[in-house]
Amino acid sequence: MTPLVLLLILVGALAHATWNLVVKRSAVSGPTFVWLTAVGAAIVLAPVGIVVAVLDPPTWSDLALASVVSAVLHVGYFLSLQAGYRAGDVGVVYPLARGTGPLLSVVFAIVLLGERPGPLGLLGAAAVVAGVVIIGLGGGRANWRSARAGVVWGLTIGVIIAAYTLWDAHAVTALALSPILLNAGTSTLEAVLMTPLAIRRWAAVRSVFRGHWRDVLVVAVLSPLSYILILFAMQLAPVSIVAPAREISVVFVALAGWLLFKEPHPAPRLTGAVVVVGGVALLAASR
Repeated sequence: MTPLVLLLILVGALAHATWNLVVKRSAVSGPTFVWLTAVGAAIVLAPVGIVVAVLDPPTWSDLALASVVSAVLHVGYFLSLQAGYRAGDVGVVYPLARGTGPLLSVVFAIVLLGERPGPLGLLGAAAVVAGVVIIGLGGGRANWRSARAGVVWGLTIGVIIAAYTLWDAHAVTALALSPILLNAGTSTLEAVLMTPLAIRRWAAVRSVFRGHWRDVLVVAVLSPLSYILILFAMQLAPVSIVAPAREISVVFVALAGWLLFKEPHPAPRLTGAVVVVGGVALLAASR
């Protein structure tokens, strides 16, 4: 992994962890918040996307198809994520989702994309997945029982993460689409897909925006930024390396869940965080 790829992953992971913590802290979620952030992201990305399209015109049919599929998957991800945060601790839902996602991404990148990561890469990926599982299941069987809803949501979200990771990686590599244009198209279509629902809940939309416009703005900027950086990294390194490496964000979220939200079982979660960091170090040392 080159220093540039590692930098893209680290900055993207920090941005990703930050907006997830904003969502948890804001205590507002659901379709109205998702729609507002999608609209905000589309507005933020529009001028940049226009410049990119003028300088390097894409194959518009490929961009349209990639954006439609990606938008459907991402809407499912955002709605499931916020439902998971309502049902369980962020320190359970987030690590399990971020662990299941890269595990499946690595498996399918090898099976479907023909990637062949080296021994260090495979060991690092395994360590990252093991670390996030330790974090997510910290507290033993009693915690597993009390966190069952969060565990189920975390695993479900992980499957969706694997699906959109592989699809978007295909879009920016095999189809050679710009990560910026892909995200601009995806955010716009996310907003379009959810507009009928937003119209039916317009009073709630106005209320959420009035009370949480700062949170909407932060998520609208950091969510696409974090993913654009990861997609650029995927253009420079295999999915089987980038997908697990980006889960360094789990460390940031686990620490914040303990320090900011006073979530229980800090010892196993900190142990898992150390394992994740070790796995990312192995990934960084791999080719």
